[in-house]
Amino acid sequence: MSVINLEYLFQPGSVAVIGATNDPANAGNIVMRNLMGGGFLGPVMPVCTDAEAIAGVLTYKKVEDLPKVPDLAVICLPLHECPALLEKLRKIGVKACALIGPGFSAIPENERVRLRSDLLLAANSPQMRILGPKSLGFIVPALNLNASLAPLPAKAGKIAFVSQSDSFIPTVLDWAATNDIGFSHVVSLGSRIDLTFGDVLDYLGSDAQTRSILLYIESINDARDFMSAARAASRNKPVLAIRPGQALQQVTQELSRLDNSMIARADEVYDVAFRRAGMLRVQTIDGMFDAAQTLASLRQPVRGNRLAIIVNGTSAGLAAADGLIRRGGKLAKLSEDTIAKLDEVFDGEWSGSCPVTIKFDTPGQKYLDALKVLIKDKGVDAVLVVHVPFAGVFSAEVAEILAKGLKRVRRMVLTAWLGSGMSRKSRKIFSLHGIPTYESADQAVRAFMYMAEYQRNQELLTETPDSLPTDFFPDTTTARETVRKALSEGRHELNEPEARKVLAAYGLPVVETKVAISAREAVIAADEIGCPVALKIRSPQISQPYDVGGVVLDLESTEKVWEAAATMLTRVNRQRPDAYIEGFTVQKMGRRLGAHELFISASADPTFGPIIHFGHGGMTREVVRDQAVAMVPLNMSLARELISRTRISRLLTGTPTQPPADVDDLCLTLIQVSQLFIDIPQIEHLDINPLYGDDTGVLALGAKILVTECGEDCPQLAIRPYPRELEECVVLRDGRQVTLRPIRPEDEPAHYEFLARVSDEDMRMRFFGVVRRDFDHKDMSRFTQINYDREMAFIATAMGENGKPETLGVVRTSTKPDNSEAEFAIVVRSDLKGTGLGSMLFHKIIRYTKARGTHWLVGQTLFENKAMQGLSRKFGFEISENYDEDLVEMRLDCTKRDDEPE
Repeated sequence: MSVINLEYLFQPGSVAVIGATNDPANAGNIVMRNLMGGGFLGPVMPVCTDAEAIAGVLTYKKVEDLPKVPDLAVICLPLHECPALLEKLRKIGVKACALIGPGFSAIPENERVRLRSDLLLAANSPQMRILGPKSLGFIVPALNLNASLAPLPAKAGKIAFVSQSDSFIPTVLDWAATNDIGFSHVVSLGSRIDLTFGDVLDYLGSDAQTRSILLYIESINDARDFMSAARAASRNKPVLAIRPGQALQQVTQELSRLDNSMIARADEVYDVAFRRAGMLRVQTIDGMFDAAQTLASLRQPVRGNRLAIIVNGTSAGLAAADGLIRRGGKLAKLSEDTIAKLDEVFDGEWSGSCPVTIKFDTPGQKYLDALKVLIKDKGVDAVLVVHVPFAGVFSAEVAEILAKGLKRVRRMVLTAWLGSGMSRKSRKIFSLHGIPTYESADQAVRAFMYMAEYQRNQELLTETPDSLPTDFFPDTTTARETVRKALSEGRHELNEPEARKVLAAYGLPVVETKVAISAREAVIAADEIGCPVALKIRSPQISQPYDVGGVVLDLESTEKVWEAAATMLTRVNRQRPDAYIEGFTVQKMGRRLGAHELFISASADPTFGPIIHFGHGGMTREVVRDQAVAMVPLNMSLARELISRTRISRLLTGTPTQPPADVDDLCLTLIQVSQLFIDIPQIEHLDINPLYGDDTGVLALGAKILVTECGEDCPQLAIRPYPRELEECVVLRDGRQVTLRPIRPEDEPAHYEFLARVSDEDMRMRFFGVVRRDFDHKDMSRFTQINYDREMAFIATAMGENGKPETLGVVRTSTKPDNSEAEFAIVVRSDLKGTGLGSMLFHKIIRYTKARGTHWLVGQTLFENKAMQGLSRKFGFEISENYDEDLVEMRLDCTKRDDEPE
């Protein structure tokens, strides 16, 4: 992933069109017409062998004849000619190219792989970046740059649209033109041999002209890069995605003949990935733009899904309320104080509850007065004003009064002035004042629910999870050896004792179980375990013993075990004479009266790596189909959110006959399974069913675990987990033992206390000026919830006098996506200066930066911060003075030999 040279692609000063022609149906001619018709101010240089001029511009016979090196080359030639051309362009200094037009998908698979390799080798990316092939091109309206095959131009605006599909671009441009929507960028990625969603997200995430990013996605090539870029971008601006899950499911099923449920689960994983990245998934084009525009004009976050509706027509109000409830929203319940104040506003002439239905000719000032009352009600998260046009009612005047009065209102207010033509002027007024406005109440309600969902996803992105128990230390060695032993014997499924051994190694409580190869051994095992027991047949050909009568429960004595074994053998042999019987499994009855039957399963998704399913388990699992999906890794908050998305979660909170289940223990179990997949990538599938859950905790009766020798092809996690391997213990000069480790979201409470004990002067040195002390959760989440792929923060932590861990110092780096440079910052608690902690933290971050292959470690400090300058010199930094910015710059070449400080 890299943004290197993307400025030459999206902000070129000059463009060469190679393969330009006068044939109006040819891509080279269409690109030339769009470039010249768009009014691009830089030089446009067509390269053509058989025409003197194209679109009124003189041509050049070959690349070598160009009067200057173009920033961007748009290539409209057959793909087999492109590798040699790319190499030639790279050698003369071209930094970006776009491979325009169809043809790539029609090439046979083996030739396509070779061509991809040849193109990348010729471009030597990122020395020269490639957009496409099979790309429609791109448009940057602010630069009047239309380097595309699009049949329509794009109006300038603040929305970026990035599409995997070339055919989807014209549809979006047509819809946007009809609805007066503008763009900062329109990009067709094509086959993505170089430029990916992650690259473009990184570029647009820091682009000042882009306020929101829209993505059309069918598939992701590199989930790790995509998630890393998407999470970074969505912290800065709204990122929305549309993916044709159902249609894509049907097409994929026809082409691959995959099981329908498998494809449905794949789309569900995309849903989870978008949510985990803080993005919003929408289903339609108009829904996407409605949500994008509303998010761009959002003045304050939406607090929830409780909507108050003001409307001057009963039927319109009921229809809006019905659409809200149907989408999972709630009609706001007004407080007694709000009702009393609305009575004063409307002289008692209103509905008395929500929807707030008022007289058809209510003047605009009363609308505004009512709005000001509603937004102060703590039970109202947002307000929707619906206006029905009536004869004699001046709708535009009402809109004007509302628009001007809402300038200082920071809460979310949406408007729906009904009527396509007659209310266009009113909607224009709202648009000019930056107030979300819609043609229908249903459209407004849909946009509101998108906002509520987006806000929930953003909260997940920045939520501080509960702390993990300090005594969770999995026995990774035992679990790993168990898996390795099975693979060395050529087995890809662990037997039941091995599966329970793996679960126990990660702290999951399992019932006692023994394996017997005969009825006699089954009796002995039952006697050792203690009755009652369950007896189950063991056969590699029988995956579900229940189906063939291979399970008997509640055997109260060893005699009954003997009888059950004999009867079971006869029954199974009769139903499955082809099955090889390995023996029996004898298990202590783990039945818990009143416990909920749950399940946890995990598997390796081919795109996003390990995923976890949780839901209603037991024999009715496939019938009830109550489950939710999450991506690994998990923490307590994410595990709790996963549980909340199932229907059975309501029962887990307790019923009149059942106490609440121990949800914390259930969350820990999900985290333990998550950690198991992180530590042992050879596990490709795990299924625990049933998993009993009640107020005493959880109990697993067993598990099915499949393993594979994946080697270097083990699925990579889409989100890098907490790097526990970077933890280390050190001793300060005063003898105090301190742990240096990566920061975690759970460190947020201790970080407040840490910053409170940093002096004002030290804070000024760290932040280059006076810093406010009232850090809120949003500020602190940026400090403590980091993307370990992009940034790193090591904290020094030790046990405080109150028996709780405290933070003593922190050093952090922010690394460029291409890993060329990392910028550092360091701060130590003011009362701990002189203990050597600063040197230890600095040495830690230098070692880390070198280990990840970053070229430069850089930093800045004030002229008067002599201590920081001295520490940098101690570790070999080059020091230079920047008088223009009144700063000292520090720079370390991390590719040099690692020298220890004196």
